[in-house]
Amino acid sequence: MSGERFITIHGHFYQPPRENPWLEAVETQDTAFPYHDWNERITVECYEPNASARILDATDRIRRIVNNYASISFNFGPTLLSWLAINAPETYGSIIDADRLSRQRFSGHSCAIAQAYNHTILPLANERDKRTQVRWGIRDFQHRFGHKPEGMWLPETAVDVATLEALAAEGIAFTILEPHQAQRPIDPTLPYVCKLPSGASLAIFFYDGPISRAVAFERLLARGEIFAHRLISAFNDARTHVQLVNIATDGETYGHHHRFGEMALAYALQFIEDNKLARITNYGEQLEQHPPSHEVKIAERTSWSCVHGVERWRSDCGCTTSSSPGWNQQWRAPLRDALDWLRDELALIFERHGRMVFNDPWQARDDYIDVILDRGDDNVARFLDAHGVVRASGTPPGESAPEARTTRRDQLALELLELQRNAMLMFTSCGWFFSDISGIETVQVLHYAARAIQLAERISGVELERAFLERIAPARSNHPERGTARDIYEREVIPARLDLARVAAHYAVLSLFDSFDDDTRVYCYDVKRREFEIHKAGRARLAIGSIEVRSIITRESELFELAVLHLGETELTGGVRVVGDASDYADVRAQLANTMEPGEIPAVIRLLDQHFGRIPISIRSLFRDEQRRILHQLLNATLDEAESTFRQLHERYDPLMRFHARLGIPVPKVLQTAAEFDLNLQLRRMLDEEPLRIAELEARLREARDESVTLDETTLLSFKHAIERAADRFHEHPEDLDRLEVFETLAGLVREFKIAVDLRRAQNRYFRMRNLVRPAIDASSGNGHAARQWLDLFDALGEELSFTI
Repeated sequence: MSGERFITIHGHFYQPPRENPWLEAVETQDTAFPYHDWNERITVECYEPNASARILDATDRIRRIVNNYASISFNFGPTLLSWLAINAPETYGSIIDADRLSRQRFSGHSCAIAQAYNHTILPLANERDKRTQVRWGIRDFQHRFGHKPEGMWLPETAVDVATLEALAAEGIAFTILEPHQAQRPIDPTLPYVCKLPSGASLAIFFYDGPISRAVAFERLLARGEIFAHRLISAFNDARTHVQLVNIATDGETYGHHHRFGEMALAYALQFIEDNKLARITNYGEQLEQHPPSHEVKIAERTSWSCVHGVERWRSDCGCTTSSSPGWNQQWRAPLRDALDWLRDELALIFERHGRMVFNDPWQARDDYIDVILDRGDDNVARFLDAHGVVRASGTPPGESAPEARTTRRDQLALELLELQRNAMLMFTSCGWFFSDISGIETVQVLHYAARAIQLAERISGVELERAFLERIAPARSNHPERGTARDIYEREVIPARLDLARVAAHYAVLSLFDSFDDDTRVYCYDVKRREFEIHKAGRARLAIGSIEVRSIITRESELFELAVLHLGETELTGGVRVVGDASDYADVRAQLANTMEPGEIPAVIRLLDQHFGRIPISIRSLFRDEQRRILHQLLNATLDEAESTFRQLHERYDPLMRFHARLGIPVPKVLQTAAEFDLNLQLRRMLDEEPLRIAELEARLREARDESVTLDETTLLSFKHAIERAADRFHEHPEDLDRLEVFETLAGLVREFKIAVDLRRAQNRYFRMRNLVRPAIDASSGNGHAARQWLDLFDALGEELSFTI
């Protein structure tokens, strides 16, 4: 007779870090359109849907909304979680909440497990980096979930004994591997114990390979019931032991790679439980209740995504993605060798200068995760105090002990630690995973290398970049026109490199278009305005001021004076300069103001060239996102003219277009284009207004339908945001009948005009109110007309949002 049956589904949720290392922010990525970047896009397609997965009835209407994270085992990459916490706080909150819910459900064991910090291939890392990656992953997990992790996901499941030793040394109880990573055949329904040379041990769960591959690559998620039956088919009645069928895939499989995959997952889990086919569990609960009795030895240096072990991340092994005929990945080896060389050079600089400011530099690096998670001044001060040494035992260059200012010492300490953080980020596995060195993932690791080099050269005076470029030069792109890794670095990385003067230049240009407070946050920099004034002469505007720019990351700061003249459109001139000991700023400011007042623009330009020509300014001084926004703003007059032309065409020939449509005759392309441009633009502007003009909005939608106008992606996104705003306002005051009416009307328009808009957030708000608010109003409905009216409108809204009523 077979033993008990359990099922665990693991999702590895991860995105490569995409932040500009000088700004600590993800900039616009055009390939993710209509979203700002790929993190945002995949959040909408995967992370958010899994926090609110729909379970449908037989008529495809929503019966329940569930948090998948509370029922599956999961890990999130720490760098991704840090992005979600800031940019998608509601989804982030659902992930954190799933930890609490799962501990309540699974005997105190969380569905969440940790991940080695930034997805480095640990068998290829040195022992020091292994330790830091594991410790940072654990500390990040504790910071977010409030308790220690039981398990840890290994990036790409890449494993060797030294990596397992690093996990065991930090108290990790288990990890998850692919069956071929065991030295001998194993039973994937059993947990195993791996005894290590140190005397420590670690439990290993081997996931079911065939089912995992079917989920990831064979469209098993097309229907939830089929998915459930495939999971159940892995049980074998001939086995007498307790069986755990467990699978593991990229979490993005559920929604991003396979649309509506999160719904198949939610339905499968419910189907299994409703029919008592097996019990859903997680690895921690299973380990406690059914500890391993079989021992296993691992196959050294193996992974789940390379049949050659870990060669995918250091050689041209043949494993790749979407590689065209004739392509190769010979670029991987020189890139790996160059970064290994750079890592070792950076370690020497870190040790040499770190001894001046830290009791133990490498222990300080291990603990630096506490600063990464909280860069507040008090927390940074506590960290530096805990790791600092008496000044007399080692003084940074240019300071005298013990009277030297602590701020320079603190800056050196933080720069050294940032050097090391970037030295680890540059080994993010995605840099080698894909088919060509010119891909955004590989360019990203080169950015991290450049930031580490910049900090190291500033600290030590040792030139590293030239030697690094020589080492990456043999790495050649499969696109001949893109050249070598050196060409890519010089073309795409060096221009992105920033210093405080670049930040000051960005602020100077932006100050002509945006209003700033005296204290402003510009990405990861604080800008304190000491003086600032704007002078006008006709269309021309001149900004003059002095500012302090301070890095939140390294505490580096500098005083700058700025003067920038905007002559209209994209014509800008001026510059910024560092404040010297004998600044003539007051005199220059007076000269500029006096010259500007009568409109002597050529003389103003000469003064700017004379006093601010060293660090010149243009629209290019703006960082990418603001550059696009300001250019769009500057083009508004031109765009208005183009929009007017399209509108006139549309209005003039609108009757003719309708006549064509009634007769079933195709409308001439130029007129159809004018109609699509004009109506989409009108709809977007209406949808962005507050309050909404519902009657006019409905009229434009009817016009678009009559003229066979397709709503473009940007308009659909505007519609999504409008209905979400209405849903949020109703959620804040659910008793407000007017707010409910606006919400219901917009949902009705979506249904009537068959607008392909994502209603997830609106549906989530409705579902929550249905559970929390509707019962109370229903109980009071006998007391008055308003309550009955509310119920009727609320139920109509549910019908329009596709709920079972």
